[in-house]
Amino acid sequence: MTPHPMTGLDAAYAECRRLSALHGRTYYLATLLLPAHKRPAVHALYGFARYADDIVDLPRSTTADARARLDALAEAFFAGRDDLPVLVAVHDTVRRWHIPLDLFEAFFRSMRMDLDISEYASWEDLCVYMHGSAAVIGLQLLPLLEPLPGLAHVAAPYAADLGRAFQLTNFIRDVGEDLHRGRVYLPKQDLATFGVSTRDLEAGAVTSSVRQLLAFEVARARELFRDAEPGIRLLHPTSRDCVTTALKLYRGILDEVERAGYDVFDRRARVGALTRAGVAAPALARAWWSRRPHQTHHASVWTTSANPNSRSSTGA
Repeated sequence: MTPHPMTGLDAAYAECRRLSALHGRTYYLATLLLPAHKRPAVHALYGFARYADDIVDLPRSTTADARARLDALAEAFFAGRDDLPVLVAVHDTVRRWHIPLDLFEAFFRSMRMDLDISEYASWEDLCVYMHGSAAVIGLQLLPLLEPLPGLAHVAAPYAADLGRAFQLTNFIRDVGEDLHRGRVYLPKQDLATFGVSTRDLEAGAVTSSVRQLLAFEVARARELFRDAEPGIRLLHPTSRDCVTTALKLYRGILDEVERAGYDVFDRRARVGALTRAGVAAPALARAWWSRRPHQTHHASVWTTSANPNSRSSTGA
């Protein structure tokens, strides 16, 4: 059989898939547990967020240049212009899954905060940033994870909590990397509580006070994961293994931070391949078995029949 030629939309989704596989290994692995027709949408949302995040994170330009590039990306997104592959894919995903645009407005507000703010006084202040950089990512994904009928509004706070849990885990793991970017995401009030200064963190020494600070943040992240976990049962059965696997693997990063004695300065805590396989393999088997008698979904990204609520790529 002659394969169908790749369209511009296919190529755009393929680029987002590449970004997801390269930079978001945990999310990419968990996404394999979703039905095939939903995976491109996850890749598109991740790829778009990653592209914006790279603008504000990579030291390739001045703050003014980064702001101009971020503003140009936001303008193109809200104007519906497909100037980049990530825009082609995310526009199609937004149309297909009816994702509210105000979630992207909040996302861009937080991305701009990264250009202006290098530290946060309190947990409440950090949560303002995390709303747009993390909580809304969970809310963007919620339509394609398909909450049970009539329960979308109930599932939303759990999705937001899970987004915050993922990001706080990243902040803990990436303290050293963020210091190199001139940022400290751990709240200053928390540092003060444990007698830690920014200069102490910059020294890179895992002192008793630093360990106590990081243990406190790890406990806070675990609490967020506990708060988010009950929301998984509110999702469509074909989405539950995906979210459960992502949660377990990210919670495993916290275990690795502890196992490393809270040294987050010279190494990046990672969940090992064997552990990842041990978590994901049973879920992959369950997902395959549960869908085996129902192999009716077409994996092509331009086919909309797999999602009865979707629109065509033109929004019709």
